[in-house]
Amino acid sequence: MHTAGQIFILIGTFFMFLGGLGVFRMPDVYNRLQAGTKATTLGFMSIALGVGLSQPQWLLKALVLIAFIAFTNPVSSSVLARAAMKRGIPARKVTRHD
Repeated sequence: MHTAGQIFILIGTFFMFLGGLGVFRMPDVYNRLQAGTKATTLGFMSIALGVGLSQPQWLLKALVLIAFIAFTNPVSSSVLARAAMKRGIPARKVTRHD
């Protein structure tokens, strides 16, 4: 179990790194929100699961945190994107619109 926990923590840190890199490299606020939210959600979930597997007494707390993040991160990024649109923050020309 300890080894599986360490693997999940390693996978989570990789996704957190990709999320930070995406926020740094993306051209506008809308793309940055998507890159940061998707990658860091998966990264945090992997890290929390890894901690829960490494330390079994924390497993229930980790699962509760995973559920909380799964419900709140998509909602918060949607609200931030909507607020940016209402504020009039333009997307870059390279960004495709629906």
